[in-house]
Amino acid sequence: MKSAYNMNIYIKNMVSIRCKMIVEEELLKLGIQYFFVKLGEAEIIEYISPSLCQQVKVALLASGLEVIDDRKRIMVESIKNIIIEMVHYSDEQISINFSNYLSKQLHYDYTYLANVFSEVEGIPIEKFIISHKIERIKELINYNELTFTEIAWKLHYSSVGHLSNQFKKVTGVSPSYYKKQQQNRRILLENV
Repeated sequence: MKSAYNMNIYIKNMVSIRCKMIVEEELLKLGIQYFFVKLGEAEIIEYISPSLCQQVKVALLASGLEVIDDRKRIMVESIKNIIIEMVHYSDEQISINFSNYLSKQLHYDYTYLANVFSEVEGIPIEKFIISHKIERIKELINYNELTFTEIAWKLHYSSVGHLSNQFKKVTGVSPSYYKKQQQNRRILLENV
């Protein structure tokens, strides 16, 4: 954490709006005023003492969130949060490829970002992106509101075939087979 006014606290494991709410609640409980809380980060209005910083760390850790100080880990969390935001919470269609988008958002060369991510996480950025896209596809299939074509467009796939191939490569089943399995499970639960 910085030791100046308008300090930022970087937080690991913030993956949802609920996590954001937890951070906001804990900061308020500790009497800490903030400008904003977003996935992975909170900007604090005023300097907070080392003992108060420790209280923040303990309070967040109790909720499964971790304050991080290491520059590379902060960068990796920023990368993860951009990916999570884009895959799970945004309907915006980016007009450039994702590597350029990530570079533009973080103001670093993509090769550097990819190397830091792989070093810290032990997997390539692409694998992280794909795993989140597959989980989002499953979620959208379960909602049963969009066609596969609409899901492919929403998640920036070039075609339904591309989505289907990637889904099957990761899960071992096609999206249509997965959808059928989910429908069969619902039917079985309805009979209980």
